[in-house]
Amino acid sequence: MSTSSDRANKAARFLHKVKNVDQLMEKIKGKKPNSHPNGKFPIEGHVTKEGTEKRLEYLKHHGKEFQYLTGDKTFSDLESLHGNIENFIGFSMVPTGVIGPLNIIGTDANGDFYVPLATSEGALVASYGRGARASRMAGGITSICIIEGVQRSPVFKFDNIASLGEFVMWVLKQAEKFHEIVAVTSRHAQLIDMKTNIEGNHLILTFDYLTGDAAGQNMVTLVTDAICQYIVRESPVKPVFWFIESNYSGDKKATALSFSSVRGKKVTAEVEIPQDIVKSVLRTTTQNMVNYWQSSTLGVIQSGAIGAQGHVANGLCALFIATGQDAACTAEAAVGITRMEMKANGDLYACLTLPNLVVGTVGGGTSLPTQRECLELLDCYGAGKGRKFAEICGALALAGELSIAAALSAGHFSQAHKKFGRKQKEKSTTVLDK
Repeated sequence: MSTSSDRANKAARFLHKVKNVDQLMEKIKGKKPNSHPNGKFPIEGHVTKEGTEKRLEYLKHHGKEFQYLTGDKTFSDLESLHGNIENFIGFSMVPTGVIGPLNIIGTDANGDFYVPLATSEGALVASYGRGARASRMAGGITSICIIEGVQRSPVFKFDNIASLGEFVMWVLKQAEKFHEIVAVTSRHAQLIDMKTNIEGNHLILTFDYLTGDAAGQNMVTLVTDAICQYIVRESPVKPVFWFIESNYSGDKKATALSFSSVRGKKVTAEVEIPQDIVKSVLRTTTQNMVNYWQSSTLGVIQSGAIGAQGHVANGLCALFIATGQDAACTAEAAVGITRMEMKANGDLYACLTLPNLVVGTVGGGTSLPTQRECLELLDCYGAGKGRKFAEICGALALAGELSIAAALSAGHFSQAHKKFGRKQKEKSTTVLDK
């Protein structure tokens, strides 16, 4: 997942000017084991009224209340759905659970977070909750948003390569004009790069943008269309035809191109778990975890998958649905690399890099009633929160990688799904504290 020298310099400059970078380094160096703050978050294996009320009361005590999510308030402002849905008939109700506290040390996300996950898959919330608990006891997950960029890649066809070459020479001289067009078309988009890709008489132009706190797919489509309209109108060489997207940008699909660079926000996260926590919380050993990671990485390489990770899509999709992200972007966002090592002292080092987090805290579905409440639970609703949300995504995904690797390495995977993922005739009413 390499980065061009220009982008690398921009990322380095960003990290150096982050106002809390010194404190960040101190926190990373001074990490120490944590216990649950202000009492333990009440968790339970089976859904009960008592347990649900306890969790809501606990979150209320921490300043987090819900009206739409709990059904206390009914949504009726249908006009506000314009731009989100067509042929509307109602809402699909997806069960939403909460894990936490997930402790994060980042440039924008710092402290404890209670993370909402909307899913109908039993065992998912429990698994991510266990990973969050282990990582918090170990001092927290360091999660850093390194660099950003959202692409749109129009394609132009010409009669021959000579015409294409003349067209490219003209286009390369229009950089200043392209920046002007973007500035007029959008208040938030910033054009940061343009790349060319030639295949015979076909030319793909990839425009790379910053999109602020929005996921940005619609934003980059509109500004790129404005640029293309200028190109087609003013160019001395006219294409035979052109399309706004060549299917090259990686939009809503896993691609090697996005994996090796960035699409959306690129986040890397790491954690060090003492071996006693590996044993007591993850119920396995460091060596077992590393053995499983090595074997599973060989397996995923042989499968031909892009990236090498366990079940990143599980947590990201559940978080995306809860917070109003474009759920289809899970296809690209879940591409990444998980790595696990045993330290000399027997502790576990684990890290995860996600180069394609297409997420936002403004626009799209983020202002829908329950989605806004879930973003507010994370203090990630509105402008200025995009990078913070991306760092939470990275930490959440790593917590999930820890838990699934532990379950598989210790032979507990099947039993966990039997316990949490199947309908039970007799349901426990006991609220678990650990």
